[in-house]
Amino acid sequence: MRKRVFIVALSGCLLTLLAAGAYAQLPGAPLRANIPFDFSVRGKTLPAGEYEFRRITDEPGGLEVLNIHRSHEHTMFETEPVEKGNIARRGEIVFHRYGDTYFLYEVWTAGLETGRELPASKQERYLRSETASNTGPSEPQTVAIAVY
Repeated sequence: MRKRVFIVALSGCLLTLLAAGAYAQLPGAPLRANIPFDFSVRGKTLPAGEYEFRRITDEPGGLEVLNIHRSHEHTMFETEPVEKGNIARRGEIVFHRYGDTYFLYEVWTAGLETGRELPASKQERYLRSETASNTGPSEPQTVAIAVY
């Protein structure tokens, strides 16, 4: 009897682990944020507005940003994993700012230790070098927007 209970319990645990693994592979829930400024994503400038950030496929690397009210304003892009060292308590969208120009930099989902980072575009690298040559070494300002 004990052996049978143990086998049933073990089977239940294995099924739970398999189901959790399958769930973890599904595309994550979209993140929404109200971006109060125009911003650039891989060379495309998107106007201020409410945006949704979501995976393109089951893999976390490809993301799409879509204006909620104007679906023709969207773009898709590849990202790289980046770690914070602790679990993000809240989701946020992070930008690099050079004067009045903003570039999408990172996307963080609440409850995860790993976020997604965009490599700097040619335009951002150019602006960074221009800023450095005009005023000496300087890093971009970082601006974070909370997601809902």
